[in-house]
Amino acid sequence: MTTRHDGRDADELRPVTIQRGFVQTAAASVLIQAGQTMVLCTASVEQSVPGWRRPQDDNAPVPGWVTAEYSMLPGSTTPRKPRDRKRVDGRTTEIQRLIGRSLRAVVDFEALGERTIVIDCDVLQADGGTRTLSITGGFLALCEAVLTLETPRPVLKDSVAAVSAGVVEGRPVLDLDYAEDSSADVDMNVIMTGSGRFIEVQGTAEGEPFDEAVLQELLRLGRSGIQQLSERQRESFGNSWPLK
Repeated sequence: MTTRHDGRDADELRPVTIQRGFVQTAAASVLIQAGQTMVLCTASVEQSVPGWRRPQDDNAPVPGWVTAEYSMLPGSTTPRKPRDRKRVDGRTTEIQRLIGRSLRAVVDFEALGERTIVIDCDVLQADGGTRTLSITGGFLALCEAVLTLETPRPVLKDSVAAVSAGVVEGRPVLDLDYAEDSSADVDMNVIMTGSGRFIEVQGTAEGEPFDEAVLQELLRLGRSGIQQLSERQRESFGNSWPLK
């Protein structure tokens, strides 16, 4: 099998490292790295929910909420990325919405109660896959925040991880870095639960349309990557993993 430009096989992830408790000023924090891409994910817990989350019946229980914000720091790319001082650009809005809905897919909001958990994903260094790594690391920050709460039952119903796949130089490959992503014929992001259920699939032909056989191979690669990432997530928590 021909290796890729960085020596990986087609179905091989970039090396992944996870450091919990990277900062002490948030309820939870995780520094996650895949290859040269690094994302700091923090979680903050607020003892309130947005007004629209409150039921009309004042006696009904108030469900919680989980949301996310995403940012690429100025030094994360070359050339420098200007800060979003006046308004968030369209790409950033799209990514933080993706992160938020991916995490919400596995949350029991009634168990969470009248709380909002905000996940902040700040890209320290970008070399492809920032949105997928933000989801994988963001879930770990969410896990750590949930462990600090007293709830009537488990808040998390499953785990979440995400990975990219694509067609580069005519061959389906897993976990694209920037060099591969910028020249890919097909680009796909796969978000799944640890139990193997799909949350979202984003796939785009950058040039020629692709057929169902390619789609199935990219999904197979994505599923394989998710299984490996889910195992790394569990390993990072050891015996304190909140899912059984």
